[in-house]
Amino acid sequence: MRHQITIENTGEVFACGEDSSVLRAMEQLGRKGIAVGCRNGGCGVCKVRVLSGSFTQQKASRAVLSEQEQREGFALACKAYPRSEMKVEVAGRMASAIVAGRCASSA
Repeated sequence: MRHQITIENTGEVFACGEDSSVLRAMEQLGRKGIAVGCRNGGCGVCKVRVLSGSFTQQKASRAVLSEQEQREGFALACKAYPRSEMKVEVAGRMASAIVAGRCASSA
């Protein structure tokens, strides 16, 4: 089943199957709303805050995604697999660059 993913910071919208991570689906469709790093849950560059929707989260490094952050709704897009429509906001170290880049390209 495919679900709509919306990146609130940038307005990007794309479809993601339950068998694909949010980051992988975004990359395959040529979208750029979430920063891409190691793609393996170790760097934290793709950290997002899930505003709505459900997902499963595969194992990620606790150095970049703490248990407390997970309880507060944060996830790594490279390890998040949607189970419903999701709305996320970019929250990783690259969040300001992604949002600034989006604003600059739309001007």
